[in-house]
Amino acid sequence: MKIAIFGRGKTGSRVFDVAGEKGYESTVFHTENTPTLEKLDGHDVIISFLPGAALASYLPLVKEAKLPVISGSTGYDFSQVKDLLWIQGHNFSLGMNIIHEMINVLQGARKILGAEMTSQIHEVHHTKKLDSPSGTALRWDEWSGLGSEITSERIGDVVGDHIMTVKTPTEEITLRHQALDRKIFAAGAIWMAEILPTLNLETNFYWFEDLVKQQLKDI
Repeated sequence: MKIAIFGRGKTGSRVFDVAGEKGYESTVFHTENTPTLEKLDGHDVIISFLPGAALASYLPLVKEAKLPVISGSTGYDFSQVKDLLWIQGHNFSLGMNIIHEMINVLQGARKILGAEMTSQIHEVHHTKKLDSPSGTALRWDEWSGLGSEITSERIGDVVGDHIMTVKTPTEEITLRHQALDRKIFAAGAIWMAEILPTLNLETNFYWFEDLVKQQLKDI
């Protein structure tokens, strides 16, 4: 497998490292090595962790190249891209998908815990993260359906820390996921590239989380 990596930031650099560890060939594209149709020839997949607007500027080229895209780019809505095989993720940590299943259990929690139940999500990321609240925090609230209050912090070089707290007057439930190394995001993106040929997906837009959930069901 030959991977075209868009972006050489903190996560893009991890993608390059993990690809090398697995014996895959990869090319890193950035401002000093911009992608062209000729340069993309021979690659099997694009993995992007560029800012969303930067990746969007390459859409005409990517469509011409007709390569599948695995994107962790944030700050732009790619859900209308239907003429490519596009897999978008808010969070490529495979461990996050275990949390997903736990949060799904909370759907309808007010019917059990009572109307006085409240839900809060607090997320912490590094100071260079542009979107706030994070896409992951928004997805947690979407998964639970609880209409959580969401708060955010941007501190130092925090990779990602998400905490959901469900409270009633008499008890408290807490779910937490901490990303300790950006390598988990790179590993998740490459894992998706590895299994992509086996999924037989039609050209369309897909959420990474939904595809992983299906894989968990099939185990």
